[in-house]
Amino acid sequence: MPYRSTTDLPDRVKSHLPAHAQEIYMKAFNHAWEEYAHKEDREATAHRVAWSAVEKAYRKAGERWVPK
Repeated sequence: MPYRSTTDLPDRVKSHLPAHAQEIYMKAFNHAWEEYAHKEDREATAHRVAWSAVEKAYRKAGERWVPK
């Protein structure tokens, strides 16, 4: 299920990522959702793609995610 806004993201995403990283996550998830429509584990794949997109622009510093 694609997300319409960052407020719809899972709590684990909203509570850990800054606003810009949430936008990256949402856009990557939504794109992957469409791209991998044929996969049986579509949702899990979309979440993995979204986290990967965040990790390209952000890194974890202690408990916080910060821009690279």
